[in-house]
Amino acid sequence: MNKWTTLIRDWMLPGAIVLGTSLYLIYHFTPALHPYGRWLHPMASEGQRLVIAILLFFQFVKISPHDLKLCRWHIGALLVQVLSFLVLAGLVLLLQPGPARMLAECAMLCFICPTAAAAGVITDRLGGDLAATVSYVVLINVAATFLIPLVIPVVNPSAQMGFWAYVGHIALKVFPLLILPGLLAWVIRYTTHKLQRKLMRWASNSFYVWGVGLTLAMVLATRALLLSKLAPWAIAGIVVVSVACCFIQFFAGRKLGRVQAVTAGQALGQKNTGFLIWLGYNYMTPVTSVAGGLYAIWQNLFNSWELYRKEHPAD
Repeated sequence: MNKWTTLIRDWMLPGAIVLGTSLYLIYHFTPALHPYGRWLHPMASEGQRLVIAILLFFQFVKISPHDLKLCRWHIGALLVQVLSFLVLAGLVLLLQPGPARMLAECAMLCFICPTAAAAGVITDRLGGDLAATVSYVVLINVAATFLIPLVIPVVNPSAQMGFWAYVGHIALKVFPLLILPGLLAWVIRYTTHKLQRKLMRWASNSFYVWGVGLTLAMVLATRALLLSKLAPWAIAGIVVVSVACCFIQFFAGRKLGRVQAVTAGQALGQKNTGFLIWLGYNYMTPVTSVAGGLYAIWQNLFNSWELYRKEHPAD
């Protein structure tokens, strides 16, 4: 690996954070670009969904359906997410509308948010168990699809959709990204072995694909932050809550995983922040979507540090 490749790999995630933030700030503070705004958000949102599908496709290419098995830490991680979500939802119900309730809602969404597709990419680069990570991605997405419609109408009664309408709306957002990449990858696996071997070689480049996805995620995150028009104290509160949620979940995952500490830490700590932003904006108060944008920063700074430590052990 030459020095330029090493440099790009070391700095790609922080660079994507800066690039995505800068792109939206340039748009926001350049009035001449505002007429194109009606295309910016759909392009960033759908572009990120495409990136997620590509990442999952390459992960499914590398594993067999028989590799998707339930691990003991899967149950522990699922309990952490589900019980934290339910406890925080109960706290939200006890609080009056105001700053404390808003921060509890942010934490609630940070815990139930499903695992990011990129968790498998980072896990693989860190030497973890890719199949175990992908198994948990499927597990938590199914759980969130049914749990969120049960809880959010109680917490936020202004949402008028019924349970199955909620389930359908969320499932349409989630399942095409899980099912279609897997089906395509496994059809190729069992019908075209030569193509599958080529795709497995190309799968090593999925780390760079995630750089594109992170750039788009930061465009959405910066947009959510600026459109929220929050006071500085409110932003500071969401910063603290999102950092705390990020730390707790990475730490808890590593403790639960034990021998699979890296795998479990990534599976529990790394979130699909695009989904978190969408969920907050559409089903909760739009302010809560800011927590997703900030969480994206913290998790990817942590990922950058982990990857640097892995690839530069002498430092």
